[in-house]
Amino acid sequence: MANSAATGIFDSGIGGLSVARAVRELLPNEPLIYVADTGHAPYGEKTDDYIYQRMQLISRHLINQGVKAIVVACNTATTAAIARLRAECPLPVIGVEPGVKPAVLASKTGVVGILATPRTLQTPAFANLAQRFAGQARIELQPCPQLVQLIETLDFNGAPMQALLKSYIYPLLDKGADTLVLGCTHYNFVADAIAAIAGPAVTIIRTEAAVAKQLQQRLLQAQLLADPDNSISDIFYSSGSLELFRRQLQQLWPGAENPLPL
Repeated sequence: MANSAATGIFDSGIGGLSVARAVRELLPNEPLIYVADTGHAPYGEKTDDYIYQRMQLISRHLINQGVKAIVVACNTATTAAIARLRAECPLPVIGVEPGVKPAVLASKTGVVGILATPRTLQTPAFANLAQRFAGQARIELQPCPQLVQLIETLDFNGAPMQALLKSYIYPLLDKGADTLVLGCTHYNFVADAIAAIAGPAVTIIRTEAAVAKQLQQRLLQAQLLADPDNSISDIFYSSGSLELFRRQLQQLWPGAENPLPL
């Protein structure tokens, strides 16, 4: 496989673009193929088997496009079925896990709040992750229904967003949390709004940079890192409204080519 091959990244919507941004910042010579599965979103309302079927279909599409690695830039998909995908995919597959360990290490009060979709918090994989650190800190789980849907509208700082975020953050602060984990890639786009509500004494843990670093390590191990003079051309696909995704890309990925149908 050529070092100049693209890396495939997919999510149920625009959340994974935050991961793609981190990849571009760390690996500026790596071309990207991004798939927004908005026609089947939100994943939080789907079964594990349904999510796995979508992951299979998208991965096959990316492999047919010649990618050299796949990033599952969705917490729900990662917890639901990434082990099954890795078992059958011939390429490196990188997932997204909430940064519970760094949050526990950063907390001074010993109380860590995790913001995530209800679906993610209900998975056995996430329960095991939280239980692993339960002896080191009190883990407070805060499901955030409707937050992903509002972020998809690009309303990152309006009154509806402020009200919704406060309804999720204040209960965690009341419980003594001084560290908040963003357990969904969509939430990275409202990290500044979350930090402003939580206040300067609260640490916000994001994981997109760690995912990019893991991708770098996997490509390095496989000797697949792009050459420094590699020319890049990113491609975007959506299973939903192409016009909506085009408007989203205008704001979140300036200069992007018009998206293609999946």
